Amino acid sequence: MKAAFTLSRPVLPVGSSSKVDVLVSFRAEAQGAPRRGLNLSVVIDRSGSMAGAPLKHALQASRNLVDRMGPEDWISIVAYDDSPMTVLAPQKVQNKAAIEKAIAGVNAAGCTNLTGGWQAGVGHVKTQQSRELINRVLLLTDGQANVGITRPEDILAKVKEATGAGITTTTLGFGTSFNEDLLIGMAGAGEGHFYFIQSPDEAEGVFGIEIEGLSSVAAQNLVVTLQPAPTVKVASVLNRYRFEARGQQVEVGLGDVYTTEDRQLAVELAVDAGATPGTAPLMTLAYKYQALVDGALKEFSGELPVTVTLGSEEEASALSADKNVLAQTSRLRIAQVKDRAVELADKGDLAGASKQLRNTIEQLSANIDKSSFELIEEVDQLEHYAKRLESRKYDSVIRKEMRDQSYQAGTRSRNDLALRGTAGGSADELEAVSSAEGGVVVKCEREGGKLRVRAVSQGYDASFNVQFPRSAREEGVTYVVEKLVPSADGTFYRAQGSIKRLVQPGQERSARASSGGGAPKKTGKASKVTGSAKDLPTTNSVGNGVLVQCVKEGSKLRARVVSDGYDPNLNMRFPRDIREEGILYVVDEVIEMSGGGSYIACGDIKRLVQ
Repeated sequence: MKAAFTLSRPVLPVGSSSKVDVLVSFRAEAQGAPRRGLNLSVVIDRSGSMAGAPLKHALQASRNLVDRMGPEDWISIVAYDDSPMTVLAPQKVQNKAAIEKAIAGVNAAGCTNLTGGWQAGVGHVKTQQSRELINRVLLLTDGQANVGITRPEDILAKVKEATGAGITTTTLGFGTSFNEDLLIGMAGAGEGHFYFIQSPDEAEGVFGIEIEGLSSVAAQNLVVTLQPAPTVKVASVLNRYRFEARGQQVEVGLGDVYTTEDRQLAVELAVDAGATPGTAPLMTLAYKYQALVDGALKEFSGELPVTVTLGSEEEASALSADKNVLAQTSRLRIAQVKDRAVELADKGDLAGASKQLRNTIEQLSANIDKSSFELIEEVDQLEHYAKRLESRKYDSVIRKEMRDQSYQAGTRSRNDLALRGTAGGSADELEAVSSAEGGVVVKCEREGGKLRVRAVSQGYDASFNVQFPRSAREEGVTYVVEKLVPSADGTFYRAQGSIKRLVQPGQERSARASSGGGAPKKTGKASKVTGSAKDLPTTNSVGNGVLVQCVKEGSKLRARVVSDGYDPNLNMRFPRDIREEGILYVVDEVIEMSGGGSYIACGDIKRLVQ
């Protein structure tokens, strides 16, 4: 493995106190690196809220994962609702058709015993555990732990215990109801990864990223020790890695290194430069890791001296900052700002949260590399989130986007995972026209969890990204912009002038204020139906409804709410004639009775088919 460093400032002025960022890259040799065997347990949330598209795509993603595994890899599959169920006991991936058939038999039902499902997966991995294999649990969920062990601190303690025993954890959150802080915490404690799957059809692509990484692990347990020179201090570790300070020395755990992805470490150093020009030491970076050699896991180590050139004030000022280091460290500092903004917003201080973002926008705009589409996109994302906070439209989706973007920036160096998010934008307020005369036509499409705008008009490169306001982006919408201007380096376009929505003739209208949108109005009236469950209208999606399940308790059939945010232990007023054991129902609305302690089903009721 090769280690190299780059400084944000190549020359520091002598006799001064200053700060400098150091970006260290660890790159595994792609050629000759043996593929590590896999020992995976896929743990799938099959609670009622996963019914329909989420479960369908989760199962397809699981089948795709199996397709990419080899005959010497191990796989087990657990599905969980109120309790875990082993769908596939640990076995080698030698009969893919039989494994995929077992996956296809998983249906949705019940509540979310997240911890029980994860523990069952850990148990299966443990039966085939080996130091020479990648031993990992992949946990998929769209909800919150509401059965079994539910306290986050208790769950994280168990994940840390499994990690200490050599079994890592990756978490994948579907939709808008899961607890992202818990899943990010589990991924951190489990030394795996976290992924936010905003739309169910993104599951297969995200699974592909995870299996690509697992199949290209070249080194494990990379640990870096930073020993600064006497006149240097480690001011901060910018990444979201586990680290521990021991006096002046800092130890950082970077985890696995892949042949497909550099592992990067960024630190800020506070330097009291000496009075003598020339090369001066900043720190010594010692690292150790494990790698597979001739079928056995062996320990390796190395050292990287980090130095800087000291010169005159004029020499230091004449050289500009390194653009790559500036871009990477800016992303990491923006990630920290997003986390602080979320903390403030969670406390109700939306103005303070927005101010954090606005201050960062101002700082970036003064120093940003105008030829970097990624940094310009970062600024536009911050602008979008600031506007959402200022208009009091801070919701679970925006929170998840900000937390995911912060997590990915702090732990990964993949562009396909950076700045994912598709919520909150709307073209509804734009003037709508039916002619593109005098303008340039562009269209917004969703690509890998991001909203991208591309040119449609002839004479423009349709592969180029278009710098375009995030707040106006809406999937599938076509726009007319006044003009597109190439960036300074000719790698993307900037939309300039007016922006209008392109519609069919007869649909033209003036620009208008936001309508607010939202879910259909609720009635609050108790549900009334006739006939039996088989007479109910059917649906294959929960949509904006509430999921209810009928379970047998003794001699009675009881209806309980299994959607997240409700207490599944409360009784429910629900039409008796349609109650049938095991059936899932989608109800327009569920309200709590005035005295508390029970629920009432309101509005229409449909039977969920899978």
